[in-house]
Amino acid sequence: MSSNSRSDNHALGGAIVPTFFRYLIPSLVGLIAMTSASLVDGIFIGNYVGVTALAAVNLIIPITTLLFGVGMMLSIGGSVRGGKYLGEGNTAAASAIFSKTLMSVATYGVIVILLGLMWEKKIFSGLGASEDLFPVMSEYYRIIMPFLFAQLIVIALYFFIRLDGFPNLVAAALTIGSVVNIVLDYVFIAVYGWGLSGAALATGLSQALPLAVMMVYFLWPEKRLHFSFRQSNWKEVIQAAYNGISEFINEVSGGIIAFIFNWMLIQRAGVNGVAAITVVNYMMMLGFMVFFAISDTISVMVSQNFGARNAERIGAFLKTAAITISLLSLVFITVLLTASEPMILIFVDHRDGAEMVVLATEFVGYVWPLFLFAGINMLISGYLTAIHRPFESGMVALFRSLILPASFLILFYLLFSDYHFVAALPIAEGVTFVLAFVLFMRHRPTQAVGRNAA
Repeated sequence: MSSNSRSDNHALGGAIVPTFFRYLIPSLVGLIAMTSASLVDGIFIGNYVGVTALAAVNLIIPITTLLFGVGMMLSIGGSVRGGKYLGEGNTAAASAIFSKTLMSVATYGVIVILLGLMWEKKIFSGLGASEDLFPVMSEYYRIIMPFLFAQLIVIALYFFIRLDGFPNLVAAALTIGSVVNIVLDYVFIAVYGWGLSGAALATGLSQALPLAVMMVYFLWPEKRLHFSFRQSNWKEVIQAAYNGISEFINEVSGGIIAFIFNWMLIQRAGVNGVAAITVVNYMMMLGFMVFFAISDTISVMVSQNFGARNAERIGAFLKTAAITISLLSLVFITVLLTASEPMILIFVDHRDGAEMVVLATEFVGYVWPLFLFAGINMLISGYLTAIHRPFESGMVALFRSLILPASFLILFYLLFSDYHFVAALPIAEGVTFVLAFVLFMRHRPTQAVGRNAA
């Protein structure tokens, strides 16, 4: 690769810290915008529709995370492979995997949306919901499902557009969608009183809007990735998707754990328990989105430098990311421990949900240690994906998001008669950290690049 191409590509030739934050900040802006949209949904639903509506939306989460799991796997796996091609200077191959990934995600989206609408009641029943909640869930579900197509395409474009060096376009698209969501939530829920239907419509429209904005990318003359319908070697999509299997595991496992959690809480605390953990999830969502943005940024940096066989830059980017995560973790923990109740009251009126507020406050006391380990675990998993170690990355994802949480949840649920089983989540994250660290030491940048060169 020529020195000119390296200087044009900040991931390969730019100063480490400025380049890291050049990619991270737009990603943070976009993902925080997405997160704030979900938080605003929760605020309006909790304050204007009620605790039962909050619980109904949370019960739907497992199916949406399952559907997004495949989309994430295709998108991340494809973009990591595309990043390696760009690092090698092979833009034609990068454009090919971009095109095939986008078409695969679109096809998948159409199929799962149709099946999801056809099997609505069976899905609700399988999620553990009682029949009296079906109408409430259906009010939200039937509107939000068709919009999932746009969301899946947005996910694919998000990863590839950032990979091509246009993070600001992605950030602008997601921010515009977030602002529109806030406005529509207020109009549809607070002004018109459309309840969950209004919340679903506001969310759907605001998530379709970023797709329209991102389409500008295809008109950008400086882009390196070019879309074409005429493709061959479709087996490469499956091969690339395997490298994104950790994200599939994270998404699907999150849905399974949410299902287990919801069932346990319904048994112990009823609808108030489900609503309480929903609010706690909203409170923690921002922190986890920040960690995801850092992990995703590292994937962009590492995948290209892995293709260029530059172990020193990979290590420098990882060190910068780890320091950033550690500092942010301290901030998130401090906020949770000092301001949990005021934050909970943002989502629900204390007079209408006093029991839920008490439960949510108790849950915060159990889950805050998650922030000690989650960010580093996500960073290591993202790094392993970027250096094309899907098995190892998948192990970290599987242990942190399914095997250990499920095992500890079941064990603690049987051992304790109250809500101590919630503490299973941070304990599982801590044990996963040990595994992740061992895997990282076995696949340090110098060793990974050496194997790639061989």
